[in-house]
Amino acid sequence: MYDITIIGCGVIGASIAYSLSAYDLKVCILEQENDVAMGTTKANSAIVHAGYDPEPGTLIARLNVRGAQLMEELCKKLSVKYNRVGSLVLAFSEKDRAHLEKLYDNGVKNGVPGLKIISGDEAREMDPQLTKTVVAALYAPSAAIIDPWGLCIAEAETAVRNGAELHCNAKVTGLEQKEDSVVLHTAAGDFETRYVINCAGGWAGEICALTGKEEWESALARGEYYLMDKSSGSLAKHVIFQCPTEKGKGVLVSPTVHGNLIVGPNATPVEDPYSRETTLSGLDEVAEAARLSIDGIDLRQCIRNFAGVRAIISESDFVIRPAECCPRMLHVAGIKSPGLSAAPAIAEYVIEQLQTMGLAFQKKESWIDTREQIRFKELSQAEKEALIKENPRYGRVICRCETITEGEIVAAIHSPVPPCSIDGVKRRAGAGMGRCQGGFCGPRVLDLIARELGKSPFDVLQDGEGTKLLISETKGGTAE
Repeated sequence: MYDITIIGCGVIGASIAYSLSAYDLKVCILEQENDVAMGTTKANSAIVHAGYDPEPGTLIARLNVRGAQLMEELCKKLSVKYNRVGSLVLAFSEKDRAHLEKLYDNGVKNGVPGLKIISGDEAREMDPQLTKTVVAALYAPSAAIIDPWGLCIAEAETAVRNGAELHCNAKVTGLEQKEDSVVLHTAAGDFETRYVINCAGGWAGEICALTGKEEWESALARGEYYLMDKSSGSLAKHVIFQCPTEKGKGVLVSPTVHGNLIVGPNATPVEDPYSRETTLSGLDEVAEAARLSIDGIDLRQCIRNFAGVRAIISESDFVIRPAECCPRMLHVAGIKSPGLSAAPAIAEYVIEQLQTMGLAFQKKESWIDTREQIRFKELSQAEKEALIKENPRYGRVICRCETITEGEIVAAIHSPVPPCSIDGVKRRAGAGMGRCQGGFCGPRVLDLIARELGKSPFDVLQDGEGTKLLISETKGGTAE
């Protein structure tokens, strides 16, 4: 029997697992996909929000600001890319300027450091590509950009190294409450546990319903994005927001930790968490909005369009509380933006809630709280030469766009939470993230996965289940 089982291994589930792995607890993580970070975590704006948006006094406000405070040190420990670039919220009218005042007041009450409202000219001095229609801006120096799936993977790996068990392809289909435990029925078998954490993202409402009561109404919104080539990466020096609307924080333009530029998202209601397609109308909406913020943005430099689906519930605040009909289940639901920013603080708060529910916590005598990842292209010449001498695989470049070596890919394949797909390697090592988006290195990565895992190339996936690339063999013995 497990002490605690986490349903869902996006960045929230992984953050909770990482924090729980510091204690003498038997922890299980159930993920319905074939890898971690497969939902909202892999398709979002990758922003650590400063914390001026949430209404003061809410759980969102408290956990956003606390999470932003924790994030830089956490990323440093886990070798996750993070850059505190600051953000600007743009005003294009006097009505917008009044909204900036409200955001400023919120931020001050929430404890956000260094906030100030600046003129349009001052904003253009900070970010010269801003349009002349900008009349004022709210500057938040504590905002940052991050690698969201990198954080999720790093935390999941570290939790596993500390003894947590991760089970992928384990969609929860039912639950049975016993006197002192809960049995979770899944596609991978049954799991008995003393406590359950429901952080299933877009599926959290379904997990809640399994307890016998639907505690909130659920909705979903799809957001579409442009990912721009690195030649456009310097167009924005800060995270550039527009004044938020009832649909959310609106279309942003932001640098990424990998040197690109990200533009988006819109917000389109959808019914299916898998509705991740991009549309001409949606991308046109994003493009039109982005041009209000940045002059000279050339969307022909886009190297990839993608979409993510985020969960929206009828409650305005985060839902982090025991289930009404299952006293051994803790809901962690409705974790909309700024959920990524709040993730480390959510994990802290979850532990507090579990203590009030009766779970005893005792720190381990030794806990691994760090993870190191070699990024060959960031090493000095002397470090590169020494590494190649030790392991010649680091001298063979597989991904030319990003200068990712065979050594880095092999290390990812044999990591504590190994990838089972080409995109899984991409999220861990970076191969395929460049201008050609895997057009050159994809087949070579496929071969490495097959070689290292002893699999047939026909069984290697592009990403999720059902995405095989090779389907037959020609008479000459080559794959198609």
